[in-house]
Amino acid sequence: MFKTVLMIEKALSDADVELVTTLHSEEKVSFIVLMQPRGKQDELLRALDDVALGHLDKVVHEHDESTTTPTLASESLEHSLRHLREAGADATGELVEDNPLDRLRSVVEENTADEVVVLTSPHFVEEFFHRDWASQARHKVGVPVLRLFASDS
Repeated sequence: MFKTVLMIEKALSDADVELVTTLHSEEKVSFIVLMQPRGKQDELLRALDDVALGHLDKVVHEHDESTTTPTLASESLEHSLRHLREAGADATGELVEDNPLDRLRSVVEENTADEVVVLTSPHFVEEFFHRDWASQARHKVGVPVLRLFASDS
């Protein structure tokens, strides 16, 4: 069985589940999902990303969506785990409150993971300066790190 640590920041859509569960063709995959919702601390970066993507309507309303309650984050994680299981994958997960990269490293080691998949919305400012999760993870874990963009739906 292939073990994948999946880092996400929002609930997985049907398209996201299909994407990650078909990466290894017919091979059975086990996911350990680490979810850290983006909070108010990233509001400016998200606004800049929206401008870069041409989503000017989102910039104005960005602050309305930036507060994710623990209950909503927990529900989003459970939704994602349920959909992964329905797609035939084994899936466990947890919310990450502090530094997600430190937790990522320990989860990879504890579970002898084969890879890390970072599935988030585009974060062009962070990616340009190599401050995004995938760029930083490549220097912290001893397994391949794949960067994928989450569905907008």
